[in-house]
Amino acid sequence: MVSPDAGRGAVGAAGGAPVLRLLPMGDRAVLAEVAGLAEATALREALAGSAPRGVVDIVPAARTVLVQFDPGVLPVAAARAWIRAAHDEGGSASPGPAVGVELPIVYDGPDLDETARMLGMGAEALAARHAGAAWTVAFGGFAPGFAYLVAPDWSFEVPRLEAPRTRVPPGAVGLAGEFTGAYPRATPGGWRLIGTTGAVLFDPVRERPALLAPGTRVTWRPGRARSAAAAAPMPPADRGAGGIEVLEPGLLATVQDLGRPGHAAVGVAVSGALDRAALRLGNRLVGNRETAAGIEITLGGFRARARSDQWIAITGAAPAVTIDGVAVDAQRALLWPAGTELRLGWAQHGARAYAAVRGGIRAPVVAGSRATDRLAGIGLPHLAAGDALEAGEDAAGPVPPVDVVPWSVPPDILEIELAEGPRADWFSPDALRLLFDASWRVGAEADRVGIRLEGPPIERLRGGELPSEPMVPGAIQVPPSGQPTVLLADGPVTGGYPVIAVVAAASLDAVGQARPGTLLRFRHARRAP
Repeated sequence: MVSPDAGRGAVGAAGGAPVLRLLPMGDRAVLAEVAGLAEATALREALAGSAPRGVVDIVPAARTVLVQFDPGVLPVAAARAWIRAAHDEGGSASPGPAVGVELPIVYDGPDLDETARMLGMGAEALAARHAGAAWTVAFGGFAPGFAYLVAPDWSFEVPRLEAPRTRVPPGAVGLAGEFTGAYPRATPGGWRLIGTTGAVLFDPVRERPALLAPGTRVTWRPGRARSAAAAAPMPPADRGAGGIEVLEPGLLATVQDLGRPGHAAVGVAVSGALDRAALRLGNRLVGNRETAAGIEITLGGFRARARSDQWIAITGAAPAVTIDGVAVDAQRALLWPAGTELRLGWAQHGARAYAAVRGGIRAPVVAGSRATDRLAGIGLPHLAAGDALEAGEDAAGPVPPVDVVPWSVPPDILEIELAEGPRADWFSPDALRLLFDASWRVGAEADRVGIRLEGPPIERLRGGELPSEPMVPGAIQVPPSGQPTVLLADGPVTGGYPVIAVVAAASLDAVGQARPGTLLRFRHARRAP
């Protein structure tokens, strides 16, 4: 798991001048870079107060603001012109009055005394300064509900721990650099811990799951007794009666739909099916809305029993499929009678198969989606033997009379289109040529968060890391080792490694079918008008 310490270091605009650089972040986003945190905050406020139709998300960070958009509604040229106009207005547009939140705190952190000595004061004085400052959420990231808070009357720069803790408990309040923040759930981290809050910072069942959003004013209210840990549990899978009983989940099986875009500003990844086209096809075959949730099955090995008659379609990767021991075709609607067993063998091609059930899979809705995000603890847990799943109400019409659907198995060599990334200037022209000339093999470290590629190292012109800046699915980060990593749907929403390029939206589904050993060859995407 990525910690909130990712992205330390700095590269900067000279002298803090009010400059704006618009950098490409693939074919559906623009990264606006400004002089510093104050300018990024002002730009976010101006953009939030004037967003045109077609804007999907506005994600601030330390000195950048990411704008994601639908190019079919808002062309890239129009998006860039809107961002420039908002910046030139100097943040005069306002998204409305700021929301205020009070958070209880007990100043009992294990680093309180040492941090106070480091700052030349006593523990009580540090606690009073912290509680008396006027804090505002500058940006989110790292994990759902984690917020980076700043205050104009807080003048301290607090160094992080030399060795991060492997586990910081939920509710821990820490200091790092100019920021304070509270951990919504247990995670590694290197912030200096000064207290504990009992506030539930992220709760999937709330209408707004994240308590702290960018622009929120935060007041700390000291208490006398230690507060309870602040973590909302992941809802359990129903193990009672249901339409489908999981007998064996295989390597990994999760409930996924088309994801939850638009919430990266509060640390929530888009998640959803990695091969969206395959899930859409399965839903169409059984008469569902394309947005219905299905089961994403990694590499096969899945077994389940129907407790009532079901219509089902298997799409995506290419495992052998049987119902009650009889071989059946994938890529078509199948009647799955009550009491019979569905079995998917191990896929010979591709990484992910999808089981679309008529009506969709019933699961809790969080931020508009039923998708499971295991790292964030959102949605149902990964499926296990004995889990029972109910069909939902996402049927859009009768099962269509389709006999044959043209399809082909995912190839072992994938041709992937790349759009421009925001930090290509961190690399030499030879390094950029190498990205497109070499063949890249998917390594063993490949999951829904991202895939690490094996090939010749890509050398950077600059050392160190960036201040944390927003990421998107498909971003290709290059760490100091030179081995690229492609972020996927459950990947972190911020990061500190430079992004050399971004997988074009049209190629994301293909990357979702990449398995360890798959070869990738990159090609230049057509430039957007």
